[in-house]
Amino acid sequence: MAAACRFLACLLLLVALPTSMVDGLGVNWGTMATHRLPPKTIAQLLQDNGIKKVKIFDADSSSMSALAGTGIEVMIAIPNDMLATMNDYDAAKQWVKKNVTRYNFDGGVDIKYVAVGNEPFLKSYNDSFTNITFPALKNIQNALNEAGIGDAIKATVPLNADVYDSPASNPVPSAGEFRADIRDLMVQIVKFFSLNGAPFTVNIYPFLSLYGNSDFPIDFAFFDGTSAPVFDNGVAYTNVFDANFDTLVSALRKAGFGDLPVVVGEVGWPTDGDVNANVAMAERFFGGLLKRLVAKSGTPLRPNMDMQVYLFGLVDEDAKSVAPGNFERHWGLFTYDGRPKFAIDFSGQGQNGMPVGAKGVQYLPTRWCALNPAATDLGQLADNVNFACTYADCTALGGGCSCDALDASGKASYAFNAYFQAQSQNGESCYFQGLAMVTAQNISQGSCNFTIQIASSAASTSRRARLVVLLLAIAAGLLM
Repeated sequence: MAAACRFLACLLLLVALPTSMVDGLGVNWGTMATHRLPPKTIAQLLQDNGIKKVKIFDADSSSMSALAGTGIEVMIAIPNDMLATMNDYDAAKQWVKKNVTRYNFDGGVDIKYVAVGNEPFLKSYNDSFTNITFPALKNIQNALNEAGIGDAIKATVPLNADVYDSPASNPVPSAGEFRADIRDLMVQIVKFFSLNGAPFTVNIYPFLSLYGNSDFPIDFAFFDGTSAPVFDNGVAYTNVFDANFDTLVSALRKAGFGDLPVVVGEVGWPTDGDVNANVAMAERFFGGLLKRLVAKSGTPLRPNMDMQVYLFGLVDEDAKSVAPGNFERHWGLFTYDGRPKFAIDFSGQGQNGMPVGAKGVQYLPTRWCALNPAATDLGQLADNVNFACTYADCTALGGGCSCDALDASGKASYAFNAYFQAQSQNGESCYFQGLAMVTAQNISQGSCNFTIQIASSAASTSRRARLVVLLLAIAAGLLM
């Protein structure tokens, strides 16, 4: 009987363990938040969900320490504002020593790639990084080689899909080529990748195709079929992801490197901040994408391919720039505090259940900031709401978003509470010229959640929040 019980206990344990991850699947872990989940909590969240690969946007020591010993494969990054420094080879060697070799030991961090910059050739950057990215890339890879780890760790450059396109006269994947203004540079970079065994890393966002074009056929953004496929030399493209990927493949072929490995550095669907950004659409998108990855069906120009993909992103980030759109703060598979938003099958084995949420999350006290119902002088209400939304995240209040249905009083309360929480519930942050009051009553309404912020690392979080607020104010031109 005892032996049978032990067998049953083992069987139950095996059932409870997360199943194996889809081959080649990882996630992006961004940290642009006023209040971050502790890195150890994030590392546990990844492990609990069987996620074996993660891409981060720096090489922060707290993140790296949390990932040490987990066996999770990591892509670390050099931010764009450090590319000029990396043009000096000695500086590149020091960076590699501090951020790569330091963690390269048994039980350390399994670093697979170093991302040199992030989408540095975006047209909106006006060539700020055009002439310094390739020298930085060469210096980092050479520094890795000199350190004796270049065979295992490769330098790459995550690039936006705007580095290639098809001519307007023939907008099909087979006509794809690198953007005319950077074509020679891209060929040099691609050749360098090939010589060093590094992949081409590209970020593809079907959501942005839909967001930027009101005439874009919505079904073409997903993977479950369309009534209006794009035909290219007899091949039917039924989704924009395949078409975009194969446009890159065509550009690589024209450059002479058609077999270069490609990593999809970012792909995802936001859940708020736009009329087409919601949980239902995100679940539809990720469900279709993961089925494709499991099937290893590839794309028409690269069929039967085991594709490497990093989903974007892990958790919502309430301090990201909203210059591209309010949806930027809502890319997470999980909410800001690590709660899963929708069912997703990370395993690829037909187990489309809710992911495991973050454990042991500590919150600020259970209180909110709301519009004071006794306030009579509302002449300054609009100015105070605008002030709150300048320094906190009000993106859920936009048209078609999760809190759009609130009335004027509800929207004012939402704004006041967002500011109150961003300021770690500092007493003075719920005043607003006498228009606001602190309440212990949950003022959330329907699908609109009035958050209570994370309390972990309160002192450092508070300092970080003040810094983020200052940066947001500068960006808004309020301190000019």
